[in-house]
Amino acid sequence: MAPAKRDDPPALSYEDSGVNISAGDEFASRIQHFLWQTYGPNVVEYPGGFAGLFDLKPGGLFSKKSPKPMLVSTTDGVGTKLKIAFMMDKHDTVGIDLVAMSVNDLICVGAQPLFFLDYMATGKLKQEVMLHVVEGIADGCRKAGCALLGGETAEMPGFYQPGEYDLAGFAVGMVDRKRWINGSRTQPGDKIVGLASSGIHSNGYSLVRKVFFEKARWKVDRYVDDFGCTLGEELLKPTLIYAAAVMKILACYKVKVMVRGIANITGGGFPGNIPRALPPAFGARIALGTWPVPPVFEVIRKLGRIDNEEMYRVFNMGIGMVFVVSPFVANAVMRRLRKMGQAAYLIGQVTAGEHIVTIE
Repeated sequence: MAPAKRDDPPALSYEDSGVNISAGDEFASRIQHFLWQTYGPNVVEYPGGFAGLFDLKPGGLFSKKSPKPMLVSTTDGVGTKLKIAFMMDKHDTVGIDLVAMSVNDLICVGAQPLFFLDYMATGKLKQEVMLHVVEGIADGCRKAGCALLGGETAEMPGFYQPGEYDLAGFAVGMVDRKRWINGSRTQPGDKIVGLASSGIHSNGYSLVRKVFFEKARWKVDRYVDDFGCTLGEELLKPTLIYAAAVMKILACYKVKVMVRGIANITGGGFPGNIPRALPPAFGARIALGTWPVPPVFEVIRKLGRIDNEEMYRVFNMGIGMVFVVSPFVANAVMRRLRKMGQAAYLIGQVTAGEHIVTIE
């Protein structure tokens, strides 16, 4: 190889392009303890490996209780709620949202969450910020009862605005084929039980940001009496994870199928999600006034001059998940949920006919 000339430009490194491999390795080692906090007996330790392993142990977790196990998978992100985290410089709750968005879909078929993977991408890795994010992801996994089995952190200079990042999550669960909840046993007259949300959760934030920051020109540090906190604190309330509540309710009705359907009220609101838990020949009637609507939704409606139909099509309006249950157990289901600390309300019933949701 010919020696470099004195006037040759200096050799480039990967770090010169904005990617610091050493910092990435250090970050990976620093987050490992968050993963360990979520491990159960089915996780196979494989430090430094290219993949995470989860053992479906014969005679263990999936033995006689699940003779015909099916694996279930979901994926989702946090969406533009991340913009609020950037504005607040608060990053310890969006990880919970990330887990919730996938796990709350997973449990709608009756699946027990097993493990979770994350993907984080940023222009330049800021370890302290991303540590807070991973800490939130681990917290969400503990709430969901699943292992944070691994993930990927991508440093992509020039692709993201300074100080910004994006998140994606992937959940895997298991349900026995005989206990798969698919709405097929639903009957007209079945009751719809709504589980309270913590607020907006992680949907509709493009409209939320347009209303508060473009139209009303509010700041994130504005204290709002109706919320009892600042605007930013209200908007960053993490999505509730319903896995524990769902698993406990399903465990109460193992012999007779009393829970006929479950719907996660996310993007699309009531009309976009409740029909997904019902057979094609059935619809639902939701009774307004049967649950308390959190103040944030009324503030959004008034500031944005948004009609009610659009509000229920975009937001959860205070109901983050619904159960479709036999009318014989509706009251018992609500009592059980309330004993767990989960507010629940009888909000409607299944109707024969069009596959739509009527809200009145």
